[in-house]
Amino acid sequence: MDDATYQMWEPVIGLEIHVELNTKSKLFSPAANHFGDEPNTNISDVCTGQPGTLPVLNREAVRKAILFGCAVNGDVARYSRFDRKSYFYPDSPRNFQITQFEQPIIRGGEVITDVEGVTKKFQIHQAHLEDDAGMLKHFSKFAGVDYNRAGVPLVEIVSEPCLHSPADAVAYAMAVKAILQYINASDCNMEEGSLRIDANISARPRGSKELRNKTEIKNMNSFNFLGMAIDAEFRRQVRFYVQHPEKKIEMVTFRWDSERKDTVLMRRKESADDYRYFLEPDLPPLILEEEYIDSLRKTLPELPYEREKRYIDSLGVARDAAAIIVNEKALADYFEEALVQSGNAKALANWLTSEFTGRLKESGRNIWTSGILARHVGLLVKMIDEGTITGRIAKEVADLMVANPGKSPDVIVQENPDFQPVSDEGELEGIIDQVLAENEQSVIDFKAGKEKALAYLIGQVMKATRGKASPAVVNRLLKTKLL
Repeated sequence: MDDATYQMWEPVIGLEIHVELNTKSKLFSPAANHFGDEPNTNISDVCTGQPGTLPVLNREAVRKAILFGCAVNGDVARYSRFDRKSYFYPDSPRNFQITQFEQPIIRGGEVITDVEGVTKKFQIHQAHLEDDAGMLKHFSKFAGVDYNRAGVPLVEIVSEPCLHSPADAVAYAMAVKAILQYINASDCNMEEGSLRIDANISARPRGSKELRNKTEIKNMNSFNFLGMAIDAEFRRQVRFYVQHPEKKIEMVTFRWDSERKDTVLMRRKESADDYRYFLEPDLPPLILEEEYIDSLRKTLPELPYEREKRYIDSLGVARDAAAIIVNEKALADYFEEALVQSGNAKALANWLTSEFTGRLKESGRNIWTSGILARHVGLLVKMIDEGTITGRIAKEVADLMVANPGKSPDVIVQENPDFQPVSDEGELEGIIDQVLAENEQSVIDFKAGKEKALAYLIGQVMKATRGKASPAVVNRLLKTKLL
């Protein structure tokens, strides 16, 4: 099917983002909330659903949920309550999940972010508290259940069906992740399952307002896979409707197979009735004072979109670089620290998002965990700006900074004679005279008004000095001799 046919259709996408909160203990028990420990060590009678045990709500989890509601300008409910969602599976020791179905803690809200250079606002339907399930672990001859994750506090953030492309969905999800990191609600480590995404997708003719049957893709833990899965499912639905215009898509649940790069059927879609929701009898309603909500709202930090606009409008950082930096709080904090040393935000952003990212990519590391100090990156940019080293030398210094994390660029330059710049103008003039003598045609071309000839001559001088001369000084001396 050609692209023109797909362009006649529009995806309608809603995301459910499940975020594990970084509290010290679980949502309803005092057991530790910590990833990576030996199986079934962070558990209690409550976590394993022992008869007669009672849940006690974690105050810190409530605080973090409220902070998120304030950050997205949602309506934080003064009155909310918990419900039981019944389902039978080995990783659910109680055979039900405690969640908020009827009256969630957050309703509404919006997330503002840029999508392919266009600023968009995406609406949140609700966000609610619930506890996580355990983990099934499959071995060659048997399967086991690790209940360490059972009872970990979750906030499930449900968007409106307001996303209309894979790019929309990825940008929205990344913006939500950044907000959660900035308010210190979660580490959002997708590899460890701290943030997992379900996507609900339907397709309709472009220009239509109807909401058709949707399918769901469960538990995606990569933004790249999220975009690929949505695109694959949208195209599958379009092909179905083109071939069967009188039929409806069956409402089913898929998982994403990253190796096959395709969706795999898991089950037919459940309805709310299948879960037999009813009021949780062991927990009282959650009642919040307006003064408490307001006090938390006042503690909100500078949020990602606000920081991005400051970088672009006040610091002159390129839009793409600003978006990359702010979408990872650790990188934004690293940038801020390096900026104190450098002062050149635009150049620093380029070095962080391009030069160092490229050097660290193969090893799978990132700049803020590499051991390279932020102030050292700032100093490297400052040394370029002050003419202590050239841009070409700086690239070699950066290579050595990656190889020797923690070593300052000024020390690296001092230890290597080849990194000492050519600053003696008398020596430079001799090199320039030789270059002019060897490139008479370029001299004639420049005098005839061809500006490219000057760039060529500068390049020849830089080549002769092995990149150790200041391009600005070379430019000035060349013009003096040519004019």
